[in-house]
Amino acid sequence: MTGRPDVSAVRLLRYGLHGVFTVLLAVALVGASGSWVALSGGVALGVVYAMGLTLGGRRTASAVWLVAVVLIWTALVLISVSFVWLAFPLFFLCLHLLPPRAGVLAVLALTGIAVGVPAVREGSLQPAQVIGPGIGALVAILTVTGYAALYRESERRRALIDELTRTRAELAETQHEAGVLAERQRLAREIHDTLAQGLSSIVLLLRAAPQDPAGYVGEAMRAAEDNLAEARRFVHALAPPGLDGSLEEALRRLCSGQGATFHLDGEPYTLPRRAEIALFRIAQGGLANVTRHARASKAALTLTYMEDEVAMDIVDDGRGFDPPTRAGNGLGFIRARAAELGGTVTVESAPGLGTALAVTLPTS
Repeated sequence: MTGRPDVSAVRLLRYGLHGVFTVLLAVALVGASGSWVALSGGVALGVVYAMGLTLGGRRTASAVWLVAVVLIWTALVLISVSFVWLAFPLFFLCLHLLPPRAGVLAVLALTGIAVGVPAVREGSLQPAQVIGPGIGALVAILTVTGYAALYRESERRRALIDELTRTRAELAETQHEAGVLAERQRLAREIHDTLAQGLSSIVLLLRAAPQDPAGYVGEAMRAAEDNLAEARRFVHALAPPGLDGSLEEALRRLCSGQGATFHLDGEPYTLPRRAEIALFRIAQGGLANVTRHARASKAALTLTYMEDEVAMDIVDDGRGFDPPTRAGNGLGFIRARAAELGGTVTVESAPGLGTALAVTLPTS
C-alpha cells in the first residue's frame, strides 16, 4: 500500500496498524451485534480492508481502496456508533497513503465524521465525543510527521555517507595515479641518464669503428658491459627489498616479522615479476592494516597456486569493521594494484567478527 522503503521499522508499524484495525473492528462488531445490517457491513469492511493488503505499492489502486474503506466506515458509523473508534487506524492510513496536505485534510474530515455523526444521532455533543477523536487525530499527525522528519534525516545522512565513500575512493584513485605518474617520471629520468646515454655512446663508438676497429670496438664492448650491469642494477632496484628470493620465501619472512602464520597451497610455479611484486606489496599493506587497526590475536596469510591464477588470503580475528562505510586509502591502493593486473579484491568483515582479505590475480 506504499512506495516507501520496506525497512524493518516500517514493516513493524504496518503490522501494528493492521492489528489495531482488526481488534477495533472486532470490538465494533460485538457492540453492533444486535443489527444484522451493521454486522454485514462490518464484515464487508473487513473483506475490503484485507483486499488492500495485496495492492503493494500501486498508488492509484491504494487511493481507490482507501476511499472505499472510508465510505464503508462512514456508512457504518451512521448505523452504529460502535464503529467510531476505527477512525484511529484510518487516520494513519490517510497520512500514510496520501500527500502530506491531503492526508491532514482527510484526517480532519474523518475527525468531523467521528465527532459529528454520534452527536447528530444522540442529539447532544459531549466533551468526551470531541476529546477522544481529537486526541487520536493529533497523535496520528504528530507521529507521522515525526517519522517523516526522521526518515528525511536518515536519507540525508545516508547521502552524506555515500558521498564520503565516493570522495575517499576518488582520493585513493587520485593518489594512486599521482604515484604512478611520479614513478614513471622517475623511471624515465633513470633510463635517460643511464641506459639511454650508454646506448648512445655504444652507437657513436660503433659508427667510428672503421677508423680504428680494435680501439673503438673494444670501447663499445666495455660500454655495453657497463650498460648491461647498469640495466641489471636498475631492474633489481625495482623489486621490493624483501623480494630477493622466491615469493613464498619472501611472504614467509614477512609473516614471521608481522607475527602472522604463513600457509602455502598448491605447487608453486614461476609468476610474472609484476604479479610477484603486486602480491608482495599487497601482503605488506594487508598485514600492516592488521597490525595498525585490527587488534587481532591471530592472523594468517595463505598463498594458493591454481592452474590459471594465484590467490592470496589474509585473515585475522580482530575487531573488524563495516566495509561499505570504511574505504580507506590502504584498501584503495590494494584494489588499484590488483586491478592493474586484471585481478580482484574481496573484503569480508563485520564489527567484532574479524576480517578476511582475498586477492586473486590471473597468471596468463
